[in-house]
Amino acid sequence: MKRRLAYAVAAAVCLVLAAPAAPALAAPAGAPSADAPADASGATDARADRDPVAQKRRQALRALTDAGAVSAIAEIRDRRGVWRGASGVADLATGAPARADGRFRAGSVTKMFVATTVLQLVGEHRLDLDDPVEKHLPGLVPGGAGITVRQLLNHTSGLWDPTNESGGIFPELFDPAVFRAWYADGGLQRTVTARELVAASAAHPPYFPPGSAWQYSNTNYALLGLLIERTTGRDYGQEITRRILRPLGMTGSSFPGTASTIPGPHAHGYWTIVEDAAPVRKTYVDVTEQNPSWAGAAGELISTTADLARFERALLDGRLLPPRLMREMTDTVPTDPGSHQLDYGLGLARYQLSCGPVLGHNGGIFGYTTQLWATTDRQVALSYTDRGDTTDQEAQGAAMRGFLEEALCGGR
Repeated sequence: MKRRLAYAVAAAVCLVLAAPAAPALAAPAGAPSADAPADASGATDARADRDPVAQKRRQALRALTDAGAVSAIAEIRDRRGVWRGASGVADLATGAPARADGRFRAGSVTKMFVATTVLQLVGEHRLDLDDPVEKHLPGLVPGGAGITVRQLLNHTSGLWDPTNESGGIFPELFDPAVFRAWYADGGLQRTVTARELVAASAAHPPYFPPGSAWQYSNTNYALLGLLIERTTGRDYGQEITRRILRPLGMTGSSFPGTASTIPGPHAHGYWTIVEDAAPVRKTYVDVTEQNPSWAGAAGELISTTADLARFERALLDGRLLPPRLMREMTDTVPTDPGSHQLDYGLGLARYQLSCGPVLGHNGGIFGYTTQLWATTDRQVALSYTDRGDTTDQEAQGAAMRGFLEEALCGGR
């Protein structure tokens, strides 16, 4: 599989999982932890060590770091309570252990928050899912009169994605010389605005006529961020904070804008430079500090596993959207004709596991991969810091699938 930036649910999930949906059950208020860490490193008490379910979860999480990931942290909520775990190190330079309460860049999980906010505006009759983009953002998108808000949300607009395609906003970063030059020249710290990203998209023909097929494109969510701003008068991050983060008490979550640091405890993220000439040599570059403005409404969120689990529980329990709009959100289209392994709704993916469907999203950004999924009675939030070449990434993808299977299907 060709390595690419791939901050798309299709690329990362297909490397990892399978899924449809069902509302998640909240863990009982005040429920005890089934595997509560005794300290920030994720060490557990003797009772948890004897719990066979907890043991399998720890083994499955450790498989990610055994496969080469630098760190992996997770939270699982079910009727047993709340399980948290951590494996690996937070920093290759110091060897400090990964913290289960650490913050991380959540990538495209951001899209769930953006979509929820847009649907709230639909519920307030300030937008309509069938409104053309041209109505709210006149002149911004070629052919915008034929692209609807719904098509932006479910990636059927056909708009070209300059964050994941050659000739877009990034150079050929998998070329070692190109990456080194780009990195040395401050490429990770450059600001890319949503309008610049949309302009880069408009410079290329669309993938297909609007509504005729499915193709993941971060351009869609750049436009939705601008749409939230045009409708509310506030930046999308401010609006999501006002509507979702603060009411839910998500104190570990933030929208950094152009700020390059991650506040609070966190694992470092790494980019792997692979020298293909024999013998193959791998160099790990610390990319923790980065300006995520290019990802914007498509993927800039910083969060924690606890915050993400809290958000998804509130969403799927109907506390953020009324039933009518939840039905719209979970009305999916196939991402691959003839297959329903992965279907996509309005900012929410449906993926098929061995025990049935799950709802959620994944995310990827330089140095970090995130998974957020739920069944009717379980939720899992996972973040890991991947590294390595294609073979390493595939091994970590297999380990991630194994963890999600154990977390959502195991111990039943």
